Amino acid sequence: MKRCFMLAVLAMTAACAAMDGTVAKISQRENRENLWQLAQRYESVHRFSTLFPANDVRRYLSTPEGIEEAIQWCKASGITKVYLETFRGGYQADRETLVRARDRFREAGFIVCGGVTTTGIGKKTGKYSNTCCYTHKPTQEQLAAIFRFTASLFDVIMIDDFYFTDCDCDECKTAKGNQDWPTYRMALLDRVSEEFVIQPARETNPNVKIIIKYPEWYDRFHDRGYDVVREPQLFDITWIGTETRDPDSDRWGRKPQYGAYWLSLWAAAFSRGKLGGGWYDPYGTTAHTYCEQGRQTILGLCKETVLFCYGGLQRDTGPDNVAAFRREMPEQLALAAFVRGETPRGVGTYKPPHSAPGDDAYIFNFVGMLGIPMTADVKFPAAAPSLFLTRHVLADPAFPEAFEAAVSAGKPVLVSTALKDALEEAGQPAPSAPNVSFLAYDPRAKKSFYGVPDSVRELLNMPRERADALRRPLLEPLGIEFSAPPRVSLYLYGKRKVVVENFNDAAVEIGLKMRGAKGFERVLVIPREAAPDMQMHEGVLRMTLPPRSLAALAAK
Repeated sequence: MKRCFMLAVLAMTAACAAMDGTVAKISQRENRENLWQLAQRYESVHRFSTLFPANDVRRYLSTPEGIEEAIQWCKASGITKVYLETFRGGYQADRETLVRARDRFREAGFIVCGGVTTTGIGKKTGKYSNTCCYTHKPTQEQLAAIFRFTASLFDVIMIDDFYFTDCDCDECKTAKGNQDWPTYRMALLDRVSEEFVIQPARETNPNVKIIIKYPEWYDRFHDRGYDVVREPQLFDITWIGTETRDPDSDRWGRKPQYGAYWLSLWAAAFSRGKLGGGWYDPYGTTAHTYCEQGRQTILGLCKETVLFCYGGLQRDTGPDNVAAFRREMPEQLALAAFVRGETPRGVGTYKPPHSAPGDDAYIFNFVGMLGIPMTADVKFPAAAPSLFLTRHVLADPAFPEAFEAAVSAGKPVLVSTALKDALEEAGQPAPSAPNVSFLAYDPRAKKSFYGVPDSVRELLNMPRERADALRRPLLEPLGIEFSAPPRVSLYLYGKRKVVVENFNDAAVEIGLKMRGAKGFERVLVIPREAAPDMQMHEGVLRMTLPPRSLAALAAK
């Protein structure tokens, strides 16, 4: 690590350390340390990990030379924990290979856990990516055997985010009876989890802890059997997918970067203290969008990041992404230190468990790109100073009364068009009050593969003046004034900390004012070479934020 590189990180984190004793400092000693040493020293702040899928175990870890090469790659990337997968896509890794790799990684100073991807097991659905029919008894029996095998090798097992079903075969239809598909699938996977995952694993290894990892497509969870009420009670730890990838890619993305932040907060809410970390990948990304996934994962207060996966990062965009990550990794640790222990502030949002989005699919991802800081919950955020309400809330029987109380209390409320239309169709239109405004888009517009109307994507091209006017009443109770074009996100932590991230390919001029603040101190900039110009005038910070950059500020 070059001395100038680490000195830059030192300069950016020193102010943060001085103002808050809980924020870790990057000391002069670390200017001489490499990423592996730095990661070890700050693993209590944030940890970086990677996973070896079952086929990667066979391809890369079958020889001592391959194991040593993997160890050196992980150390060069600041990775201190690895997950060795035993099963994926119908292939089970060899026990001897797993044991040899596990023991050598441990000897080299890594934490080593296991992993399972539940694809290619028993009866296939013939639909989504080799997923399974869990109604089928032989599928259940093979699943139990896989988890017995894995628990015999590891004390922690992560289940990748293919643990769902979209099977509608005759066997499933008969078992479903008169239930709807989400109800049947959630109950089915809850039972299968207890009887064929957790029980056989714990019979084999009473100390085993099992992680359920959720994907990033949160508006479809209940449709495919993910039960965010019961599963966090059954499993020891939860994880969340933060792989937003490239939001302008027709194949991989179409959902903006902010979604990884919002989803992390929502997962923390439904996990009730069990959220362990976030997980993203290099597919369909550039160096910019790859690193932005990482920043959002940390801003979402995840304690650990899994860089998926070792094999994927050796090819295609992987090497360029890894190089960019390695350059930025010390600053990401500094960002983790900056937000550590803080409570996010913002406009209250909520998505009740198992709620259907209607025409508001993934809308939180987009609204967060309009400079509207948000919190996330599974129940009505009654304590929030202002609210953004979406079609999801109709799944909450207590919503009408809570909504009326918030409006009567004078709280600023932004209502999505899809919710407004649904309320009108039900004969219960949203109140006409000065503190109620509406987010205008056409829910009937052509939709993407993910169900997002093109008109919602067009919100990202909103004129600056309209974006400023939209957020102004929502931010006023938070004591914040903010002016910026779209694709600039704002994050608030505690009483004094602010993060602004520019996702545009050009520099942007922003204005920021915080009630009671005399000024702002620049604590951290990512990437390190970014040099935002900052000037205070009559209590307002005027800042030119370079393209694809982030600034962490502390109010004075």
